[in-house]
Amino acid sequence: MLGTYLPILVLMGVAIAFGLGSLVLSALIGQKKYSKVKMAPYECGCDPVGTARERFSIRFYLIAMLFILFDIEAVFLYPWAILYKQLGLFGLVEMGVFIVILFVGYIYVWKKGALEWE
Repeated sequence: MLGTYLPILVLMGVAIAFGLGSLVLSALIGQKKYSKVKMAPYECGCDPVGTARERFSIRFYLIAMLFILFDIEAVFLYPWAILYKQLGLFGLVEMGVFIVILFVGYIYVWKKGALEWE
């Protein structure tokens, strides 16, 4: 029984040893020169504007969640496209039902005004 899981345990051990080794070596070898410029927050090469405690509209999070939801649903199209010939008419009908359900959800979100950025 242990022989079956031995490669997984070895891989986990190597991964943990690599992570801890990297941290320890960087702490021992790395330079520790602190400066005001080095410790300043970095935002895409620009000086930060405003405070980090700024509030965002709930619309931002709602649109982000909807984007992720529809993006993940679109990923399900790839396995279907690869196995399209093997699935035949059954696969075509099932994917049609999936796309119709996805489209109905999109129309519902659109009609509710969740995609409006005011």
